Amino acid sequence: MKSLLKIFAYTLSICFVSFTMNGQSGDLNQIKLRNCSDINTEYLEFSPSFYQNGLIFITAPTTAGPKDMKIGETFFEMYFSEFDGDGMPTDPEDFSFQMNTRVHEGPVTFNRTFDEMFFSRNNLKRNSTKADESGLIRMQIYQSKKTFFDWDVPTKMAISNKEYDVMHPTLSPSGDKMYFTSNMPGSVGGTDIWVISKVGDDWGDPVNMGPEVNTDKNDAFPFIHESGTLFFASMGHKGLGGYDVYRVPVEGSKTMGPVENLGEPINSADDDFGLILNPEGNRGYLASARPGGAGKDDIYMFDGFIAAPKMLSSILRVYDAETSERIEGAEIRVFEQTGDGLVSGGELYDVVVMPERAGSNDLTLKLVRKNTESLGAPDLITNGEGESQYDMQSGRNYIFFVTKDGYTSNELTYSTVGKEGEQIVEIPLSKERCADVTGQVKNVVTGAPIPNATVRINSSCGTPEELIQTDGSGNFTACLPPNCNYTFVGEKAGFNAGTSTLNVTSGATGLSTVINLSPVAPALASNPFPVGTVIVFEKIYYDFNKSAIRTGAARELDEAVRIMQSYPSINIQLSSHTDSRGGNVYNQKLSNSRAESAKRYMVARGIAPSRISTLGMGENALRNRCANGVNCSEEEHQYNRRTEFKVISINENVRVEYGDRGPEVIDRKRGR
Repeated sequence: MKSLLKIFAYTLSICFVSFTMNGQSGDLNQIKLRNCSDINTEYLEFSPSFYQNGLIFITAPTTAGPKDMKIGETFFEMYFSEFDGDGMPTDPEDFSFQMNTRVHEGPVTFNRTFDEMFFSRNNLKRNSTKADESGLIRMQIYQSKKTFFDWDVPTKMAISNKEYDVMHPTLSPSGDKMYFTSNMPGSVGGTDIWVISKVGDDWGDPVNMGPEVNTDKNDAFPFIHESGTLFFASMGHKGLGGYDVYRVPVEGSKTMGPVENLGEPINSADDDFGLILNPEGNRGYLASARPGGAGKDDIYMFDGFIAAPKMLSSILRVYDAETSERIEGAEIRVFEQTGDGLVSGGELYDVVVMPERAGSNDLTLKLVRKNTESLGAPDLITNGEGESQYDMQSGRNYIFFVTKDGYTSNELTYSTVGKEGEQIVEIPLSKERCADVTGQVKNVVTGAPIPNATVRINSSCGTPEELIQTDGSGNFTACLPPNCNYTFVGEKAGFNAGTSTLNVTSGATGLSTVINLSPVAPALASNPFPVGTVIVFEKIYYDFNKSAIRTGAARELDEAVRIMQSYPSINIQLSSHTDSRGGNVYNQKLSNSRAESAKRYMVARGIAPSRISTLGMGENALRNRCANGVNCSEEEHQYNRRTEFKVISINENVRVEYGDRGPEVIDRKRGR
């Protein structure tokens, strides 16, 4: 048996629906395929699905153990593989103890928040397989929700039936439609593509996708892209041989254009199936039995544009929060939000290394929003109706940063995931009820301003600490509530911290402050990050009991990569910590895996593995009260799940001179 698909009744494929793109364009001849060699073996690997920062795929991982005698393979299980920096899956691990049982599991599809899943499994009743009248154990679709500890006990969907196969689910971006494969009554061929729609908490009756999609042979492995493009595999449409992958634009159960074969190199003379596609429509994964692989079915990654973005016309409307009057001349800057709340490209925020708190030797990475002046020209300006038109891409998360003189700036997030038609985005601005304060950070020795210094602002009124940065002239501005005393702490690499204080009274105007920083001595700063320096990574988020870094939650590791590239003699230790839930031995093993995951991420971005050692700390260094037996919130437990960067050696001689622009690196040990 060269391919799993030769015995279709026991084939499993997945489809993960997320993502956005519209249309069926692009030069398919420019697509390049690469074998995902780190996860492919002599056995079967197929049906990839996006999950967090990697893929879940289906495999029969060994020849040992019980076999399905009808196909001569051990039972299929779900495995997870984290992406490296190039999007290539790395060393796989079991996905879930709850999901992998003694029967076939997979394929799987998730909702966009990765807390609900739908997957194929052999029919079970009270943990025993249940055959139909002819003795076949049919495939059914189960669903499960995420809990703190693992996935909940799966339940069978109502569309499942022991007399026929229901499998290969793929969930729409909005979560209100599911496409799947079945040979239920009413099918045109061996297996057909079907769709069900969700109304409230219930799913409706299955609808066949019709003769445009389904043929008198097998049609299977659907994947619905946010563009409205349905990808599927078929043996009935005209193809290159075996199963080929096709695409067609759809709206629900209706096709909106012709079915198109994706051609070479996506398709080959052998079986090709289970295609999934990223949000941009230019990178995806599929399974194939083509020659040159590691074994039977292998998973391949491909680069190349095969779907166009779906754009949504929108109106951004800015108004006064108190009077509801439209605001003319408001400046709007548009950014995209990543999975961890950060901004793509870093245009809105800077990530800076600074003491965890004033006077602390431990460092942390903080997000500091740039001054409005340093953000450049606005993308949009509202008209006399307080409106501006802007086309948003479907399936994205946006940040609209809106400013107007006399008003407090507003930062509004807006998601287009699952949305259709014209969008109206209303953004309120509140009039300023604070005193304008100007400040400057200066070199106490030369009197020169210090650009890009970080300023901490703490209030006697108990409001949260505010972080801002100086501009290219060392200046900063802040709008501070009155009747409070404020302490300003200035910090910059190469300088000792400096402070100033200011009392802001009601109605005060013309307020200003100066923060003087003294250069470190001597002028030759041989170790910019002394041995023992610890940087706490606050925003590398792991799910409970998992080592994979959550999607988009590695921005701080990107900054660590930048540091190690800037100082090539630094060697570090990455230590990872768990929360207190789970056993001590398990938590120790889990923290080891998390530290290795962080190292793998950095190595994939060009850091030599010899420069990074890892250490798992388990639950041995909790940062709060949440020990065993203490009732804590998920946020409190999250605070203990962290990774730390510790400098274990450095030989980075850097001469620092203090000019008008602050400290500048003049040379390094190995030359300018």
